[in-house]
Amino acid sequence: MKLVHDMIVLVVDGSRMLLLRNQGDEVYPDLRVIEHRQFENLPNRDLLSDAPGVDFSAGYPGRSTFEESDPHQANEDLFIAAAADTLASVAANGQDRLIVAAPPRALGELRRHYTQDVRARLVAEIDKDFTRHTVDEIARLLSVHGEPAGA
Repeated sequence: MKLVHDMIVLVVDGSRMLLLRNQGDEVYPDLRVIEHRQFENLPNRDLLSDAPGVDFSAGYPGRSTFEESDPHQANEDLFIAAAADTLASVAANGQDRLIVAAPPRALGELRRHYTQDVRARLVAEIDKDFTRHTVDEIARLLSVHGEPAGA
């Protein structure tokens, strides 16, 4: 994939986000960090205080438990929504083309939050997790990735 000058790249998962801009050209991409966010999302065992509740319903002879929530996943979804808001603000301020790289589940959550500006500028979505790679490695991985349709 060719990373044209001033292309914006969002690399995100449930707890890390990198927003990058290509200061180089298609031949020699030079990704620079615009924004970086990270938070520690504790596992559910540390977030939940007790076992699921038990219901003693008069209509049934046994007991049933209430469905347990997933606060860890809820925290990841909130983080991804905030990353989508950041991408939307960048898209609203310019004519930049956008690439998004995220694991499949995070990519699905991101899509729920895309604005019209983001959709209009989106060149490619890559369903891979690049968040643990260096910026230079991300540039290399994006360069060897397939050419997007219509570009």
